[in-house]
Amino acid sequence: MKAGILGGGQLGRMLLQAAINYPVETYVLENDPACPAAHLCHHFVLGDIRDFDAVYNFGKELDVITIEIEAVNVDALEKLESEGVKVYPKPSAIRVINNKILQKEFYYSHGIPSPEFVTTQNAEGLKDYLNFLPAVHKLASGGYDGRGVQMLVTEKDLDKAFDGPAVLEKRVNIKQEIAIIVAMNDKGETAIYPPAEMLFDPLLNQLDFQISPALVPDKVLWKAEAFALKVIMQLNSPGLFAVEMFVDNNDEVWVNETAPRVHNSGHHTIEGNYSSQFDMLWRVLLHYPLGHTDAIQSSAIVNVVGAEGHKGLAHYEGLNEVLKLDNVFVHLYGKKETKPGRKMGHVTILSNDRQELIHQANRIKHVLKVVAKGG
Repeated sequence: MKAGILGGGQLGRMLLQAAINYPVETYVLENDPACPAAHLCHHFVLGDIRDFDAVYNFGKELDVITIEIEAVNVDALEKLESEGVKVYPKPSAIRVINNKILQKEFYYSHGIPSPEFVTTQNAEGLKDYLNFLPAVHKLASGGYDGRGVQMLVTEKDLDKAFDGPAVLEKRVNIKQEIAIIVAMNDKGETAIYPPAEMLFDPLLNQLDFQISPALVPDKVLWKAEAFALKVIMQLNSPGLFAVEMFVDNNDEVWVNETAPRVHNSGHHTIEGNYSSQFDMLWRVLLHYPLGHTDAIQSSAIVNVVGAEGHKGLAHYEGLNEVLKLDNVFVHLYGKKETKPGRKMGHVTILSNDRQELIHQANRIKHVLKVVAKGG
């Protein structure tokens, strides 16, 4: 089969690493010839994944297409789908998830618990919702990886609001943030991964490190799995999805957002689970049986991001020290240039001792630094 990936970042790179195990000819569309995935595919095509003609011409001779980022030209994918090219996830699912207003309305219309919200069209309109604060303001489209999200606590924070279509979401008293990855094939069969507990960097609003399986009561696990499955069933689309959720102080579960692709919250599955999220997506794309999602061992991941004050050719301080650690696996994404907060890699740690995972994660976070060479 000829399979195309829209986007050539680190997710595409890891997806291609898993593709080596299968009889598939891989194609990547990306506008950066030095992107992380460029040298791992059979065919690299230079082009903009947001451009109709680029996406359509890329996909018209392929058997199946998937995405590694949501910011793609959905109109082109719909045309390809109408002409018989398999697109996973379906363009209809990408269109809903691509726009946070549509995504929130989707949860509401299907009875999926999600924090209360209103929509705003511009920053001026927020003055009508001062009684809704504290809340989170989320750009309807264009936000990604912590960008396009702003916390508004009081009226004094309104100057931080976005001056465009957005969701204003009531803040939940969060006890935990968890994510569950679900795969569904063409037959409607599903596979669900154990939840991961996500711990965020409050300054970057990016995943700092995570532990899986998450330590949650059974009643929370059952709710979370049920809601994650309901999201995928109602989207009615084969593919692989990450459903991010909040657990509040009363152990109620709220769906925050859904990603229609492989996701940072599932990177630990490469070493930590029998079938990784990347392997699982290939099984869906190539119509193979779904994989086994159980954890081999408990795991944690640490994101490796560019250090503050450093921009230029990347140099990895402390890499040798981390590589000496037992049951620790380093994944660098092949990005030549670093800048503050840029995702440059991740490190996975395996241990059935939760305290050991936390200790090692914190140790690695402070030892492994991405700085500018000569800086």
